[in-house]
Parts: sequence; C-alpha cells; structure tokens
Amino acid sequence: MADKSMLALGIESSCDETAAAVVELPGRILSNVVHGQVEVHERYGGVVPELASRAHARHVQPVIAAALTQAGVTPGDLDCVAVTIGPGLIGGLLTGLAAAKGFALGAGLPLVGVHHMEGHLLSPFLDAGQPGFDFPFVALLVSGGHTLLLHARAFGEYLPLGQTRDDAVGEAFDKGARLLGLGYPGGPAIARLAEGGDPAAVHFPRALPEKKELDFSFSGLKTALRTFLARHPQGGIPPRDVAASYQEAIVDVLTSKSLAACRAVGERRLVVAGGVGANTRLREVIRARAAGAGIEVCFPSLALCTDNGAMIALAGLRRWRAGERGGVELDALARWPVERLLREKQPNA
Repeated sequence: MADKSMLALGIESSCDETAAAVVELPGRILSNVVHGQVEVHERYGGVVPELASRAHARHVQPVIAAALTQAGVTPGDLDCVAVTIGPGLIGGLLTGLAAAKGFALGAGLPLVGVHHMEGHLLSPFLDAGQPGFDFPFVALLVSGGHTLLLHARAFGEYLPLGQTRDDAVGEAFDKGARLLGLGYPGGPAIARLAEGGDPAAVHFPRALPEKKELDFSFSGLKTALRTFLARHPQGGIPPRDVAASYQEAIVDVLTSKSLAACRAVGERRLVVAGGVGANTRLREVIRARAAGAGIEVCFPSLALCTDNGAMIALAGLRRWRAGERGGVELDALARWPVERLLREKQPNA
C-alpha cells in the first residue's frame, strides 16, 4: 500500500452471522464479508446455539480470508484486530475470539475486544454515513436480542435511558411470525405480509405508555396476538391486516419512546441501528414523526443494520486509537451490560 492508513480487521460471531471486514479510519469499508445461517435455523423458527457455533467454526477462517482478499491487504498492513467479545451466544463468541486471537498472535497485532452494541451504535458512521452527523445523540438499538435507548454523549460515554424488561423487539417479531405461521426471521416475514395491510385494523396494546417511562415490554403484545388468533380461528380479518397491526404496535412504541428520550435529554439527533432498523415501516414512521418534532434521524444503510464485521472493525479502531490494547487474556462475555462501558472499557484486559 502506498500510504500507511489506520486499518483494522473486524470479526463478528455473536449470533448467527459469521462476519469479517477491513475498515479504514474514519470509516471507509474496504471489505465486508458476511456468511448468514438462515438456512441452518429456519426449520426451528429461531437460532439454535449449538448449530450456530458449529457453523461459525466451519466458516470463520474462510470469511476472514475473503475479507483480506477483497480489501487487497495483508496482515502486515493492519494496525489491530477487533473482535466482538460480548454480549451474545457464548459458543459463537468463543469461536470468533479464538480465531481473532490466533490471527493477532500470528501477525503480531494488538487485539481489541468490542461490545456488540457499540458496533451497532457506530454503524451509521461507516462509509458515506450522514455528513455532519456526530456525537452527542440518542441511540435506539434494536435487534433480535437487544432493545436499548442510550444517550451517546461522546465515543465511549453511553448513558442508558431505557431497555426491554422482557422480550427484545426482534424476539417479538420472531414469536409473532411463529404465531402467524410465517417463516424465520420473523421481522422480514411480518413486514412482507403487512404490505398493503391496514395497521389500524386490530388495536394491539402498547406497553408501559407512561410519558416518563422509557423502558420497553413486548411480552404482553405477543400474548395479545395469541389471544386474538385464538378468538378468531376462522379469520374474518385478513392476515395482512393482522400483521400490519402487530407491526404497527411495535413501531409506535419504538418511535414514541425514542422521541421521548430525545426530549428527556435535550438532544435533536437520533440514531436508529440494529437489525430491526432495516424495517421499512419503522423508518417511515420514525422519520415522519421526528421531522415533525424537529429531530434529525440517522439510519445505517440496510446492509449495515444486520450484524457485520465492519461495525466491529470501526469500534475497535476507535478504541485502539484511544490507547486500548488486549491480548490472549481477553475472554468472551455472554452478558455485558452496556452501562459497564462507562466504567471499564476493556473487560479482562
């Protein structure tokens, strides 16, 4: 390479995507390789941890090799290796971490452990991003395993504002899709069925509606859908209307609480990231209501909403530049509350 750039290899394996990417500061993606596992898990209606771990073990090395090849770099061109160390499924995390440790040790590179949700939080800054968008902001992080509202005051300074008390929003979509007899993953399946449906056909509950309440709860919504379907076994209301109404209940709560969080901390900027951030209806509603409230909204591109190595590489690069280093002593954390990032930037280091 002609000029020495700040480059990181990012490795992600916290759930059911085996991913690796090479990213250059401030956020240019040189490669971003993702191997999904939908075909492995769809027959079970959700991710089976043991099967996910085995798939990660089979694919992590080829995915890393492909990321380096597509980026046109060698290990000697890199400054660090970034890897998701939590939270997530422990088998998958350990598989990715083992691969990252071996690569870093062999190349003589520092290793940086990354919080999975910090990767999602930074994903809007990758590639073109949104010009002029920067800290501070409120972040809504929504995925299969997480539903969080954070006040991102600066890089590495995240104040939790609200979180789910039971199911994550992605779980609510998956369980709703199962009740409706749809496929996995549930979010895209419900969104497809909801196209052209009436979102006001069925009034599903909005949990924790109090104005000052920023936590989420989706277990009651799932129960309401089950109850509705039991009471209407022969239909009567078109399935697309039921799906649209169920989706609308989720979108309404996510939007209302996100805007309330912005008002609570006095921010006029909002990031929406994570796999559920790809939902078309959520993007449509939150943009419209945010515009009416004078709040700027930033989404990552659709390809960067789901788990990927690029977001991990960027988070690792920024932590490496801030002086963080790790090595073989790093361990995986199935549970890693995001508020701990305020107190300890590199657990087990």
